[in-house]
Amino acid sequence: MMLVFVMRTEAQERPPHEIHSAMLYNFIKYVQWPNESDGGEFVVGVLGEENVFNTLKQWYDGKPKGAKKYVIKKLAAPADAAGCQVVYIGKSKSKDFDDVKNIITGKSILTITDSNGLGQKGSCINFKVVEGKLRFELNQGMVNSSNLKVSSQLSSMAIVI
Repeated sequence: MMLVFVMRTEAQERPPHEIHSAMLYNFIKYVQWPNESDGGEFVVGVLGEENVFNTLKQWYDGKPKGAKKYVIKKLAAPADAAGCQVVYIGKSKSKDFDDVKNIITGKSILTITDSNGLGQKGSCINFKVVEGKLRFELNQGMVNSSNLKVSSQLSSMAIVI
């Protein structure tokens, strides 16, 4: 006699900071930076959002990224963004976006934000909830002016603005 157990499992949603951290990591895989093949550090800076910083630090800090290695840094002020390849600005620090943008203009830095309107204001990638689902906007003009290249795979999943 065979006994079969059927377990009903509720879909376990991950906390938003883990989703943002995983998506941020995946965005990086689909973007090319100039001099990417040079060795050294690949710095991901986080302004605000302690949970996102802690998750990124735990999951990716010290791991290889081609010839480079990931360094996850907590940014104390917008000026700290200049030394990064990626800057994530959490909702709580969205008021600092203009300062960060002014500091990094002309540099090859991918900005990722989580606040309504920041995609239009010049963030490369901005998280956006559409019909209850987390999506992202891609500001192609800003990506181009940052001298970054985004794969068509990433563009095809984005809300291109």
